[in-house]
Amino acid sequence: MHTPVTIIGAGLGGLTLARVLHVHGIPVIVYEAESSRSARAQGGLLDIHDYNGQLALKAAGLMDEFQAIVLEGRQALRVLDRDGTVLLDQPDDGMGGRPEVQRGDLRQLLLDSLPAGTVRWGHKVSRVRALGEGRHEVTFADGGTVVTSLLVGADGAWSRIRPLLSTATPEYIGKSVVETYLFDAGTRHPAAAKAVGGGMLIAPSPGREIFAHREKDDTLHAYVGVSEPQDWFAAIDFTDAATATARIAQEFDGWAPELTALITDSDVAPVLRPLYALPAGHRWDRVPGVTLLGDAAHLAAPNGEGANLAMLDGAELGEALTAHPDDIETALTEYEQAMFPRSAETVMDEMPEIDAHGVIDWFTGKGQ
Repeated sequence: MHTPVTIIGAGLGGLTLARVLHVHGIPVIVYEAESSRSARAQGGLLDIHDYNGQLALKAAGLMDEFQAIVLEGRQALRVLDRDGTVLLDQPDDGMGGRPEVQRGDLRQLLLDSLPAGTVRWGHKVSRVRALGEGRHEVTFADGGTVVTSLLVGADGAWSRIRPLLSTATPEYIGKSVVETYLFDAGTRHPAAAKAVGGGMLIAPSPGREIFAHREKDDTLHAYVGVSEPQDWFAAIDFTDAATATARIAQEFDGWAPELTALITDSDVAPVLRPLYALPAGHRWDRVPGVTLLGDAAHLAAPNGEGANLAMLDGAELGEALTAHPDDIETALTEYEQAMFPRSAETVMDEMPEIDAHGVIDWFTGKGQ
């Protein structure tokens, strides 16, 4: 391939694709709306699975670098009932296939693996149009344009590239999470730290749940799930941290104090994250010269697979293009035919809204 592959979005999926193409000598340019690699925080812990995310890193030739950023001990899992009773306490024995890393560290690893100038920062897409014969013109907010024979939308939930292929748009799933952070947890928040343990905590209940991770630097990062319509959340003033915190905590009245501390003792203002998803089994007819990967293609409710699938999408698309450098359409068809059923199957495997005992059954395979 003599003209650069054009990737929109420098998330994990787009960067994995760029890396695999670079390894095989295929020119690539990534356009990213953010102003720099440090423009915003990159989220919390990710468990990178041996059956998808790690396969992508192997294809990218980055397994040694990946192992260097793994946080030891974070595969530990605790499931607590709402009254604080510990129902499952699995230590990290080092034998699991889901090592945990900070998302920001993984993104940095991928960025560092690319030649300088591969990622063009500060390029927010304002318009895209088809020119015919598989060519597309991308216009950026600053007025600049680029014309490409291969366009890849790796630009997430609200992809500007998706409309070239599909009329589907993400819809609210009836649930939002509120993010909180507790810093220096072992000394400043010992009860919450003990409840979370060394890795991940799940305290589930239908319609209300608390997930938490122990991240780097003794930080607890919690995701407080509340299943309510968006109007319910709109009635809460999240610009008033104390009021918002109290209102969310009210929904967990009667829960163990070491669990509700993950809400009330947050060292930052609570951040509301409404959850959206594309229709299950989302797919499209082949359109010459363009495809999607990651959330742009198959946004789903959080299930631990999103980042892994995006990376595997990127790796497999890169390998398909490497195998068919003179036949883009064959490469894209091969990639999409594998990606569509894989992403649909993952949505079917999502954990349902159940109580703590049901979660344990789900994890052990008894409830499937």
